[in-house]
Amino acid sequence: MTQQEATTDTMSDTAVPTVPATDAPAESVPEVATSTAEATVPATEARTPFKGRRSGALGEGGDRRSSNARRPRRGGRPERAKSEFDQKIISIRRVTRVMAGGRRFSFSVAMVIGDKRSKVGVGIGKAGDTQLAIEKAVRDAKKHMFVVPMDKDSHIPHDVHVKYASSEVMIMPAPGRGLVAGSSVRTVLELAGVKDVTAKIFSRSKNKLNNARAAVEALKQLKQG
Repeated sequence: MTQQEATTDTMSDTAVPTVPATDAPAESVPEVATSTAEATVPATEARTPFKGRRSGALGEGGDRRSSNARRPRRGGRPERAKSEFDQKIISIRRVTRVMAGGRRFSFSVAMVIGDKRSKVGVGIGKAGDTQLAIEKAVRDAKKHMFVVPMDKDSHIPHDVHVKYASSEVMIMPAPGRGLVAGSSVRTVLELAGVKDVTAKIFSRSKNKLNNARAAVEALKQLKQG
């Protein structure tokens, strides 16, 4: 009987320490959970600035249209001031010169400018570049600009007939008919602001520069009555 009690006591002694062994993992589980929760908090906080930058790129309220707005260009070309005269090219030709080293090309531009209020001029410019030739033609046209004698209704006082080089032009007043003209003569009359006239080219010349200069000479011969 004494031996059985001893064995019973021994088993009870060994069963006692197993209880805290099972309690230890149970207590350690919340510690691991809290540690992972604490580890995830800084990760979300670290991603928060990235979301802020992303929302900032979209604009206020998440509007994507604000990000597509054009920004002003730095160092862009200044806008050109609008000229007081209207201009129109009546002819542009490429001229070839045969030199000892080969052929050289240049451009010849004939232009008419006017303010459509009685001022008009015809000019010509020659250069190796079209833009430079146009600028020269504008300066030459301003140099040869004159005032067309007209009444308050923009009508010429009488008809005129002029021959310039191989071009022959006649301009006649025609009340109520509007501007009836062709070729470069129409361009000259339109930029001069002349109304209700009829122009006729009697020559067979197709040279637009000569036709325009013939129209200019005809307008210069007008006399205000």
